[in-house]
Amino acid sequence: MGAVGTIIAETSKPILSYAERLLKDIGPHNAARKPTWGIGGEMIECNHATFVYGHLAIYPGRLYAILGKDAAALKIPASYEDLFAAGKPCKDDPTGSLYPPFHEIVPVFRRGMESAAGLIASLPDAEFTKPNTNERSKARFPTVGILANFLLNNHVAMHLGQVSTWRRAMGLPGADV
Repeated sequence: MGAVGTIIAETSKPILSYAERLLKDIGPHNAARKPTWGIGGEMIECNHATFVYGHLAIYPGRLYAILGKDAAALKIPASYEDLFAAGKPCKDDPTGSLYPPFHEIVPVFRRGMESAAGLIASLPDAEFTKPNTNERSKARFPTVGILANFLLNNHVAMHLGQVSTWRRAMGLPGADV
C-alpha cells in the first residue's frame, strides 16, 4: 500500500458520500425522465440520474482492465457499455423500458467505485507512474495515477454535478452538502 493510492482513494470518499445524498427522492417514477420547462413542456436535453449512475458504473471495470486486474467480481452487466458509454445518447424513458431499473444500477455503481478505491489504495506507489496503455485515454491521462485519480474523483464529481442540476430541474431539493 502506497501513499498515492491512499490519497486517491481517500479523496473519492466525499464524492461517493455526495453520490449517496443525491439519491434522495429519486425512484422508478423519475430516475430515467428528462425534465421539461415552459408553457409547452419542452424537454430539457440533459442526462438523467439513471444515465449518469449507469455511465459511472462502467468505469471501475475499465480501470481494472487498465491495471490488468479481473473485473468479474464487479458484476457490471455487459449491456451497460451499449447503454451508458461515452457518446451514447441519454434518452427520456417514461415507460422504464429503455434502461435497467435505477434500483439495479445504483448497487453496480457503488460496488464498482468502492472496489476500485480499495484496489487503488492497495497498490504500491510505483504502479501510479506506469504509462496508461489505454489507446483512447493515454493522450489526456499519460500515467496510471493520473487516470485513476480522474476516474475515481474528477469524472465522478463532474457527472454528479449533472445529477444535481437535473434534480433541481425535476423540482427536487438540493442534496445537503
